[in-house]
Amino acid sequence: MRLHADYDQDFYAWIAQNVSLLRSGQLSEVDVEHIAEELESMGKRDLRQLRSQLQVLIMHLLKWQYQTDLRSKSWVNTIDHQRDEIEALLLDSPSLRNQLKDAIELIYSKAARDATHETGLPAEKFPEQCPYRIDEILGPAFMPDPEIV
Repeated sequence: MRLHADYDQDFYAWIAQNVSLLRSGQLSEVDVEHIAEELESMGKRDLRQLRSQLQVLIMHLLKWQYQTDLRSKSWVNTIDHQRDEIEALLLDSPSLRNQLKDAIELIYSKAARDATHETGLPAEKFPEQCPYRIDEILGPAFMPDPEIV
């Protein structure tokens, strides 16, 4: 079938052809199998993007809290940028909000590992569980207080 060949050889042409078929109501002609795969892939991509941005954001919040002597405007910019990107993603796909708690639980250890690598602080310095609530992580005004030694 030509649609399957286009999918493997010219993805853009495959998209254009399937969009045309869908818009013209020729539903029996569309490449249902590959469209379903692509839609599923899009959902997974958005979830990966959410997790990745949360990981960077939490790492920078940890750095801000635990390495106060090296705080910089670039950290603030990164924190703000990640929050903006997450907000945009959640505006486009509000149901991803339901994934936030699980995403944070999944990526926190990676964010702490990254903070350890970037700061040179021992891993034990960072809490085992995420010390921030979701509303704090995403809140535009939240910056964690310095760690009291």
